[in-house]
Amino acid sequence: MKNINDLKSRVKEISAILFRTYPEATCSLDYDKPLDLLIATILAAQCTDNRVNIVTKELFQKYLSVYDYANANPEELEQDIKSTGFYRNKAKNIIGCCRRLIKNFNGKVPDNMEDLLSLPGVGRKTANVILGNIYNIPGIIVDTHCKRLSNRLGLTEKEDPEKIEYDLMALIPQKDWTAFSNSLVYHGRAVCDARKPKCYNCPIAYYCNFVNNKQSNIE
Repeated sequence: MKNINDLKSRVKEISAILFRTYPEATCSLDYDKPLDLLIATILAAQCTDNRVNIVTKELFQKYLSVYDYANANPEELEQDIKSTGFYRNKAKNIIGCCRRLIKNFNGKVPDNMEDLLSLPGVGRKTANVILGNIYNIPGIIVDTHCKRLSNRLGLTEKEDPEKIEYDLMALIPQKDWTAFSNSLVYHGRAVCDARKPKCYNCPIAYYCNFVNNKQSNIE
């Protein structure tokens, strides 16, 4: 990795531009309460947030509490969430997660990383979504957009999400962790597409290794 002070300086500039460009950037999953966001984030694995929001619109009306999920018929829940993909495993995790919430946490969604990671179907990405958006505890959310953009920008050379998380934590002020993550999602959707990035229309192109390397190859 490059000199960390140089990278911190670059990230400061990148963050300022992204925050100005996407002032509305927040979690794009729909939810009314902590349990909703937990369920939605489990469903969002290998699925778009738009699809999850379509599914949860009815799901949250059918399953109103942690007890409804914990006592759900597995086959019925599978059908309710089928269009999010990997539905059998997700249904198993949701039921197991809610049973663990009831048994160990009085039915409440925990407010710390260690307890969240003890729940079936919950990894660091899901935990950071919960901590950042429910409890205002900043976290780096390494989803597909964060992974792609942080590599293209040269902020990390890692592929493992947890290693990327720690690299970014070292570069970004803690208070901005969640906001920076949300901004990357918005920018990934609007401009920095996986297959056809709109580099010509990118406000942070000047700081992007992907753009600079592409220009060098052309020259």
